[in-house]
Amino acid sequence: MKTKFLNNFDPLKNERVEIMDQNGKIINPKLMPNIKDTQILEAYKIMNLSRRQDDFQNKVQRQGRLLSFLSSTGQEACEVGYTFPMIKGKDWLVPGYRNNAAWLTAGMPMRNIMLYWMGNEYGAKSPDGINLLPPNIIIGSQFSHASGIAFAEKYKKSGGVVITTTGDGGMSEGETYEAMNFAKLHELPVIFISENNKWAISTPYSKSTKSINIAVKGIGVGIPSIKVDGNDFLACYGVVSEALEYSRNGNGPILIEFDTYRLGAHSSSDNPKIYRPEEEFQEALKRDPLIRMKNYLIEIGLWDEKKQEKLDKKQDETIAAEFEYAEKNKDYPLEDVFNYIYSEKTPELNDQYKEAKDFFDKYPDAKGGHH
Repeated sequence: MKTKFLNNFDPLKNERVEIMDQNGKIINPKLMPNIKDTQILEAYKIMNLSRRQDDFQNKVQRQGRLLSFLSSTGQEACEVGYTFPMIKGKDWLVPGYRNNAAWLTAGMPMRNIMLYWMGNEYGAKSPDGINLLPPNIIIGSQFSHASGIAFAEKYKKSGGVVITTTGDGGMSEGETYEAMNFAKLHELPVIFISENNKWAISTPYSKSTKSINIAVKGIGVGIPSIKVDGNDFLACYGVVSEALEYSRNGNGPILIEFDTYRLGAHSSSDNPKIYRPEEEFQEALKRDPLIRMKNYLIEIGLWDEKKQEKLDKKQDETIAAEFEYAEKNKDYPLEDVFNYIYSEKTPELNDQYKEAKDFFDKYPDAKGGHH
């Protein structure tokens, strides 16, 4: 297979794929992917929607209306970029927990996402025809899940490719190496992604690994790997489009590092100002993926400030309506907390359920999101 990206950027030399600069100007026109302007505009609208949803959910979480929340702010370009070229109903997305923009792109209803963060596990259920696993909280284990699904897809000869993603911290977990090693041994159709946002909670990238980058970690298991500007939607889309074709044609797994930045907090219970240098944050703001995309779209005549105002208003109304639905439907049976850990509840779980039921019968105002 002739490649534009995979064989032309050496992770050992720390080379990085980039098509537009931080101002949205095209600097490598030869690398432009095969994508229509209307598709780029559609991708931008999803990025903008995710950013506004992030802002909204951070506010309502402070009001106690969400239990927790982990934001994609700053990582929208790579998340939309790696999900956009997937074939719905054929390819699989196996996410982590910081993938709001990817979930929206994959087709997860926003109300489901909100229900999940309210503690209602039914919110993690994907609609029929959307091959999307629930958020994965155990760091790195999604790589194993992805390899397992890819093994099944190869066995079935379905032509499906699996995409999975973790942060830079996840790439220092042993399980990610084991999953990549297994995938290469069996030449599985899986794309391993690391969204290197520079911070694993309060641990900086420099203290989680001494590798020159994350992409080189594929070399040890024989996987082709590449580093990409993760705030450049065009670069992200182009590389993943090529990677999907590569894996779909039976060439095995790929590791992609998206060089990005977490502009928000690690979670709604985190304060990054305590540990993150302010100068670094201010520098990262200059590379905001939304600003770059907006500038590009204005440059090619598809966008302007009037359209932006109209879009923001419409999306804010959508977000408010989705949240209203989620709040009205957030309750769930208490027994559901205990029902789905094993195929049948163990004696210990029965005892715990009885104890919890007795407590909430006695103190109904403490029931939270269940009934």
